[in-house]
Amino acid sequence: MEETLKETPADSAAEGRKTISLRGPIAVKDLAGLLGIKPFQMVHHLMELNIFPTLTQLLDEDVAKKVSARMGFEIQTERKERHGPPPPAPKVVEEPPPAPEVTPDLQLRSPVVAFLGHVDHGKTTLLDAIRHTRVAAGEAGGITQHIGAYTIHHGGKSITFIDTPGHEAFTAMRARGASITDIVVLVVAADDGAMPQTIEAIDHARAANVPIIVAINKIDAPGANPLRVKTQLQERGLAPEEFGGETIFCEVSALKGKGIDHLLEMILLQAEVLELRALFDGPAVGRVIEAQMETGRGPTASILVQKGTLRPGDVVLCGPYWGRVRALINDLGKTVREAGPSTPVKVTGLSGLPSPGEELLVESDERRVRQIAEERLALLKRPRQEVGPKVTLENLFAAIAEGQRKTLHLVLKADTQGSIEALVGQLEKIPSKKVELSVIHSAAGPVTESDILLAKASEGIVIGFNVKTDSSAAAAAKREGVQIKLFSVIYELVDQVRDAMAGLLEPELRETVLGTALVKKVFELNKFSVAGVLVQSGRMVRKAQARVLRGKQPIYDGSIQTLKRFQDEAPEVRAGLECGMRLGNFDDYEPNDIIQCYQLERVPQSL
Repeated sequence: MEETLKETPADSAAEGRKTISLRGPIAVKDLAGLLGIKPFQMVHHLMELNIFPTLTQLLDEDVAKKVSARMGFEIQTERKERHGPPPPAPKVVEEPPPAPEVTPDLQLRSPVVAFLGHVDHGKTTLLDAIRHTRVAAGEAGGITQHIGAYTIHHGGKSITFIDTPGHEAFTAMRARGASITDIVVLVVAADDGAMPQTIEAIDHARAANVPIIVAINKIDAPGANPLRVKTQLQERGLAPEEFGGETIFCEVSALKGKGIDHLLEMILLQAEVLELRALFDGPAVGRVIEAQMETGRGPTASILVQKGTLRPGDVVLCGPYWGRVRALINDLGKTVREAGPSTPVKVTGLSGLPSPGEELLVESDERRVRQIAEERLALLKRPRQEVGPKVTLENLFAAIAEGQRKTLHLVLKADTQGSIEALVGQLEKIPSKKVELSVIHSAAGPVTESDILLAKASEGIVIGFNVKTDSSAAAAAKREGVQIKLFSVIYELVDQVRDAMAGLLEPELRETVLGTALVKKVFELNKFSVAGVLVQSGRMVRKAQARVLRGKQPIYDGSIQTLKRFQDEAPEVRAGLECGMRLGNFDDYEPNDIIQCYQLERVPQSL
């Protein structure tokens, strides 16, 4: 190896030593000449360091420094320039101080409350008593046929109520991504108790992760037994506070107005615990509660504002429709000038009827809003392609690879309540510490459209045991991309669920070493370096990964760019053969480096 030597006559200011500058290893006799001593004297000094060299033997930098220090010399090493002059040291640029975070001015907002419960348990009548109006009297047969939102004031504070035709609409809006409800009031008749739709409402509220307040209605009716209702709901996980639980229970009478104030106070108390806040300034964002075509007004949409302030004249985008707000009408039928968070208003001026759950946005660029609406509308008019189920028992392995959570949600329907208990018991026995099995709803009876909507909102699967599927449920499942699996043998059901849970686990990445190679020589080409290697064990594979080890320390890990035997590309080179290798953008090869070739395999995990 050629050495480049030069002597620097400058003395070290700190220690008064002479400084010698050298580049790379140096022969014994050459170092003796630099230090101004005879070669045999240099050999003598090295022997005192337990080194017995010849005159032409090369000394590495550490040994040269030790022996020069004995002579009063200091060595400065210079690196060999392989690709021209060394790059300039990177400039240290001080990062500018972080800009002070602008905390949005979030203010307390009114809670949004939804009434859920069984048919004819008095949901709308209770809301009627709260509003002091006759809502139910205007409905056909006394049953709510539409979704409405109303605001009441109690104790100087506001509460917004959403009256729904049951939990189906509640879940349908959540399936569209509209989580607008803060608190669910579960209405249960004291003379009827917990009914199937009551249980479904509990499961739907829990799936939405919304706190529940129970209102026991009709306490003055003949045969009323509030204690029985509390016991039934405690078995469903809603333990009253008087029983040591955390669920608020209120006994009310919608017809006589008993307990209404207490219920409102409990709602406001729950809202204080939740600390509901929103941004009041800026452009409004809201959700569609319902939409209808009105004579003289055209398309109108009931909007619940979630943040910002909505005003007449705002340009809004709502699904595939747009428009300029002509008027805002509150729940009392009066025109208002603005609507803030948690305020329901009827909006006129849209170009069409949006679907419930659609998001309404206020934009300043009218041309851009019109263009987006037209593109969305054109997309809707195209023939819809068949879309397979989004989550199935078979594709859960691929779903988890895309980053979904490791929870398998099930909606379970069976022919009898006894079958439900047996199925839940068998499913709970599936051992797993890595995957959670969540039965979000279980009931006896056929698969209904409500089950499909709940599975859609929770990204779950509907499992049926000895039951049929309603025609409306089958159509909804195809439309929403929800899988229905029907079984008649319990062991087949449990086995498929177990396999699905195993499919939720992320596969383990296992490394397999294919071979090792020793760098014998480095070839400097015009643009890059190539390592000439001898394959010591295994094989070098062109499509595998490789890492460079220097002194047992990895200094590079990446892909194999080139693998050649003589002048030809080789898919692999086996042990005992020599080849040329180039790894990614790595060029700093040195003789005696070890190149380790390996591949990563995805191995499925077990529960």
